Amino acid sequence: MPYQVEKTVFISYRRTNIFHARAIFQNLRANGYDVFMDYESIDSGAFDQIILNQIKARAHFLVLLTPSALERCSEPGDWLRREIETAIEEKRNIVPLYFEGFDFADVQKYLPPHLHVLGTYNALRIPSDYFDEAMARLRDRFLNKPLEMILHPTPIAEDAIIAQKIAQQAAEPAIVEEELTASEYFEQAFSAHQMGDLQTAIRDYTQAIHLNPSDAKAYNNRGGAYNILGQNAQAIADFDKAIALDPNYAHAYSNRGKAYRESGDIEQALTDYSAAISLDPHYPQAHYNRAITYYILGQYPQSLADYEAAIQYNPQDADYHYGAALVCDKIGDRTQEIAHYEACLQIDPDYENARNNLEITKRQQARGE
Repeated sequence: MPYQVEKTVFISYRRTNIFHARAIFQNLRANGYDVFMDYESIDSGAFDQIILNQIKARAHFLVLLTPSALERCSEPGDWLRREIETAIEEKRNIVPLYFEGFDFADVQKYLPPHLHVLGTYNALRIPSDYFDEAMARLRDRFLNKPLEMILHPTPIAEDAIIAQKIAQQAAEPAIVEEELTASEYFEQAFSAHQMGDLQTAIRDYTQAIHLNPSDAKAYNNRGGAYNILGQNAQAIADFDKAIALDPNYAHAYSNRGKAYRESGDIEQALTDYSAAISLDPHYPQAHYNRAITYYILGQYPQSLADYEAAIQYNPQDADYHYGAALVCDKIGDRTQEIAHYEACLQIDPDYENARNNLEITKRQQARGE
């Protein structure tokens, strides 16, 4: 098939980076590009196929990468992960956009092995002070080149909703500096949070909230920082706010459950974990947190079921296998206990408690205990 320059673009982004995504959308639209971004109001029932079809229908795939963007990509059901996987499978022209603070070496740990290839694509850095210049380079050097690929037209049945969503996004007001600055503070906070500098993280999350009071994830993450510091009253208040802003925010429910559990309110913790799982049945951390709570209550069959669900949705987390092994010890299943300790050590050979417990369990099994 002949090579030709295409001007159809799909923008993939994490919700916390929506202002940068909109700025790119507006810039490309103003320069004659047909752009689609997975607007957050598409209802979840239709989301799957509509999004995948738009990736297949467009030549260029821009993925916005910030320090926080890839943190959930270890979860098979994560939407950003699914979008990236589809773009790779469909051989789109993938252009990773690196924003301030992003370093692929820092985030590769979040990616399953088959997505490490993302780091090999020719990427474009977007300096915060030179956004317009970066956009000109994106258009002239990354998008303005002949491509050979098969594009799949949008299904006729989806034409109307796609046109509506594009028009809805195009009608958004121009992005202002405060909105972009809020995103930058959030990413600075996330980086500090990951490095264990919790006071700096709280300060920068607070700045992000001041500039964008509707940012549910900033409240959620600040609550997580307070939780690590043992300030659970402040943590719960932040999780409450995150849930008020986004009642479908499964992560905030799970995090609030953890804060309640550590405050001694086990029943409220179970309620929150169950709410998180109801909203996102494939969310492994919520299953893990509920498994711990059931273990504390001595409800071992329920605990093991949640550990197994967590492992199903993220088999590469050593803590999940370790917790499952502890439950198997309680119910006397030595074979499965050993299997989980061995799986834990395969993932993390330096997991000392798992290694010590494995030796003890093998001796017990040899004695017939």
